[in-house]
Amino acid sequence: MYPWDTIVPEKDSTLTLIHECVKRGHMVVVATPENLTIRNSIAYGFCKVISVKDTVSRSIKSFYKTAIVREKMLPLAGFDVVFMRANPPLDPIALNFLDSIKEDVFVVNSVEGLREANNKLYTAVFDDPNNEIIPATHVSKNKEYLKKTIRESESEKMIMKPLNGYGGSGVIMLEKSARSNINSLLDFYIDNKDGSSNYVILQDYIEGADQGDVRILILNGEVIGAMKRVPSEDDHRSNVSAGGTIVKHKLTKKEKELCKRIGPKLVKDGLFFVGIDVINGMLVEVNVMSPGGITNINKAGKVRLQEKVIDALEDEVNQRNKQIERRTRLKNSLND
Repeated sequence: MYPWDTIVPEKDSTLTLIHECVKRGHMVVVATPENLTIRNSIAYGFCKVISVKDTVSRSIKSFYKTAIVREKMLPLAGFDVVFMRANPPLDPIALNFLDSIKEDVFVVNSVEGLREANNKLYTAVFDDPNNEIIPATHVSKNKEYLKKTIRESESEKMIMKPLNGYGGSGVIMLEKSARSNINSLLDFYIDNKDGSSNYVILQDYIEGADQGDVRILILNGEVIGAMKRVPSEDDHRSNVSAGGTIVKHKLTKKEKELCKRIGPKLVKDGLFFVGIDVINGMLVEVNVMSPGGITNINKAGKVRLQEKVIDALEDEVNQRNKQIERRTRLKNSLND
């Protein structure tokens, strides 16, 4: 995950999950991708072991302030679960470390799933030729192509954003009437000082976007919670980090159909816990790195989503352990 000392306890979904695990008596350690290492061909992490002195405080903020943090070098394959909660962009070397343990440990989300779905290109895997669930989306580094796409768009508005952005960073709304700004915007988004370049996403504007978007959390292919994010008066972005506010939300029929349509593909790709962003029933993004929203959905709906997540992890580990025990028992019977 991101560094322990950068956590904002009132808002942090990862801390909420950690608190639930410690409360249940599980051993929990945290490490950043930079803390991974190899010793004698075994993947280790320079970890922070999280514990408490006495009982676990019911207050997550108090738990964070009083938690005992002990540093220790530990083998990754010794754990039941590795929960990937690092912020984008994805560190490909971190996945190389996880490759070595993925047969021994339940990695959330799966290494293959993270590789495939870690950026905004992943929505292209869902077959939607008529743009029924996904707005028309274009991705390129070619400025002339992007300008041509803007000119030919039937919509008066389009959304532009960087491929690897998160939390609403870099998301802007383009209007055809402001064409004189497009060249400078594309230069800013695409060109780096070192001569390299970045991909840019252009997406058709979805009617109703000015009323906000919906974050839906999906666990093992099933919806466990949702919230609506309403933008502030002076910003088109709904992200909480960009000033959006949270409203309790009940899924519409169209949103339920969308989740039912994409759920099996998420499971197949090893995407156990994801957050999707939806506007007017249209899928805008799939967040697989460290999807947030648990704390805000909990507050808005008076629920405890972390319990559902950890219940699911425990069930998965129990099933895996039973399979190992059965295989060991049957192998031993061969020598009876």
